[in-house]
Amino acid sequence: MTEAPRIVPGDAQHVHAAPVLNKNIWKGGAERLRVLNVVDEAPDVKTFTFLPETAALFDYRAGQFLTLDLPAPSGPLLRTYTISSTPSRPMSLSVTVKAQAASVGTRWMFENLVPGSFVRAVGPAGNFTLDLAKRSNLLFVSAGSGITPMMSMLRWLADVSPDTDVGFLHCARSPADIIFKEELVFLARLMPNLRLGFLVEERDRANAWSGMVGRLDLVKLRALFPDFAGREAYCCGPDPFMKWVRNLVLSNGLPEANYHEEAFTFPAMPVVETNEAKITLQPEVRPHVAINLVRFRVSEKEHPGSPEETLLQTARKAGVSILSVCEMGLCGTCKVMKVSGDVTMEHNGGITDDEIEQGYILACCSRPTSPVEIEV
Repeated sequence: MTEAPRIVPGDAQHVHAAPVLNKNIWKGGAERLRVLNVVDEAPDVKTFTFLPETAALFDYRAGQFLTLDLPAPSGPLLRTYTISSTPSRPMSLSVTVKAQAASVGTRWMFENLVPGSFVRAVGPAGNFTLDLAKRSNLLFVSAGSGITPMMSMLRWLADVSPDTDVGFLHCARSPADIIFKEELVFLARLMPNLRLGFLVEERDRANAWSGMVGRLDLVKLRALFPDFAGREAYCCGPDPFMKWVRNLVLSNGLPEANYHEEAFTFPAMPVVETNEAKITLQPEVRPHVAINLVRFRVSEKEHPGSPEETLLQTARKAGVSILSVCEMGLCGTCKVMKVSGDVTMEHNGGITDDEIEQGYILACCSRPTSPVEIEV
């Protein structure tokens, strides 16, 4: 018997049913999503599965995220959630979300989205995907709802490359809070090289637990995955958790180039240390700046723009509404079609090369270098 060829994760990401997906792809924006079902996963954690309002397939990469436009009574809420489903099954798409005590958008979803409900969405977007991997042996480390991009990646690997060497470590507050535990155990039966590790902070009376208890440290990490430093690591969870994991693995042999984390953070202004105080640098003022007219075709408005401000800022001055969440070129919600003109765009993964080739730009990080017209 001839052994089946091994699929390296970084290459296999492009294998999924491309000829089928080219027929009719969900585009987002005006095309609403219909809630197919809602499933309770753990305390305050639900999975929402969607279908396109008009028959279409979803095209995305495992690990990407979706931005939902939630019509809350207080006004539209834009909330970004990582996709938990797998692109190898493109007829539906799921997000798994946890409602924190202070959650507004997620609580609204819990209380209002039921099978048959409709919601608008933008995306998918993001570069926290298996395309980053340089090695075929992986380590997924997550905490809480940070498990969602890892689950999307693992489900995809289970479908297209089940022999991939994966170490999967998930940390939770208690055994009851472990999301997808039953499915993970099931996938371990299908994937011969999948090793699972669970770590809880405390036991609970309702669930018998014989696994590890406490916070993640080097002793526990080595006990579960002694070869962690030789793997490609992906991490997602609360910011303090990711900072701890990053320091733990990088200070114990894992090359920084082989560490990736999912984070929605905003860049801070640079700070200069002096003997007297910390001084925040202000943007440089340039006295002679070229003014370029920005035309908004659909809105039928125009406004002067310049290389000193983004098209999103110019749109706001013109009274034109463009959806935007992160405003740093990461989430992709402000993607618009450039009809004519030239811009400079410095993004952080919120747009693909193919979309740029088609003429799309991100308004939040594009600045006009000539008169520009955009389709909004």
